[in-house]
Amino acid sequence: MINDRVNQQWCVARRPVENVQPEDFELRSDPIPRCGPGQVLLKTLYLNLAPVMRMYMSGQSAAGEKPLAIGDVIHGRGVAEVIESKHSDYQVGDIVQGQIGWQTYKISGMTDQERMRKIPDRGVSFGLSLASLGMTGFSAYFGFIEHGEPKPGDTVVVSGAAGGVGSIVIQLAKIKGCRVIGIAGGPQKCAAISSWCDETIDYQNEVVADRLTELLPNGLDIYFDNVGGETLTACLDNLAFGARVVLCGSISEYMKDEPYGPTNYTKLRRVNGSMRGFFVYNHEPDFDRAEAELAGWVLSGELTPLVDIVDGFESLPQGLAGLYAHKNVGTAYCRVRRDPYDHMP
Repeated sequence: MINDRVNQQWCVARRPVENVQPEDFELRSDPIPRCGPGQVLLKTLYLNLAPVMRMYMSGQSAAGEKPLAIGDVIHGRGVAEVIESKHSDYQVGDIVQGQIGWQTYKISGMTDQERMRKIPDRGVSFGLSLASLGMTGFSAYFGFIEHGEPKPGDTVVVSGAAGGVGSIVIQLAKIKGCRVIGIAGGPQKCAAISSWCDETIDYQNEVVADRLTELLPNGLDIYFDNVGGETLTACLDNLAFGARVVLCGSISEYMKDEPYGPTNYTKLRRVNGSMRGFFVYNHEPDFDRAEAELAGWVLSGELTPLVDIVDGFESLPQGLAGLYAHKNVGTAYCRVRRDPYDHMP
């Protein structure tokens, strides 16, 4: 339960080894901060859950964020309501998304480092600003549409297809008229995405390389990579002429001491293929355009948000551990407080 008389914070208690454990976190309660000139006081509604958070806790820098020291509040994007404002550009009642951190209240000067942006009221839960209508959706949109350059009839393979970004990419691929093969772990996840895929591959119970060879007699046109490792290698063995490989994430490698390097990347040369990484914040000037288009697809029913909601601020550590146990289906985030449009169970 939230204690609205204090600011509750989850902090780094120790460096995680392998998956995060309860002992890696410290729950701290401080007085609710006071709002000064040029600042706003934010009340947290939703907080993001992402694999990169373990990297922060491990003392690594990622996604433009500084590494965390022991005792620091854990980094994380969130959605919050302005409940007090001494900033001319923000009013009480405004909803914003940005670097909130794992805390129930935050004082913000709306600096560039916090990357705050106002969330328009579109009649859907503001929690979707951490899913289809936020950084997860933007990663799918810019990675697939801008860098994957899909064309009708393309064959698209997506790893991590039941995850946050992957579940959006497979739907964007269908919107763009592509044949879609989704790779996910376990029958439950494959069933969850089956209506958006022409074929699914269960990497827990099937040999991915063999299934790709079977399903791709003419190769793949786009591989959207969310996992790295051996799946990336298998896809590089099945490239069509002019294939595009988009590097979005590599969750299979995040807990390894040494990065995985594909030994067959030179196969890109044979097919005039390309392999491109991207950083979503490099597309920040176009976020409003992407949000409007994604929201249009959500409201029309062409894009269905697939979300995995963890309820309660106290559940954040368990929710993060669940990502590395591959338990989430869709975008994972924590519902700290419910907004009026949030009708999800």
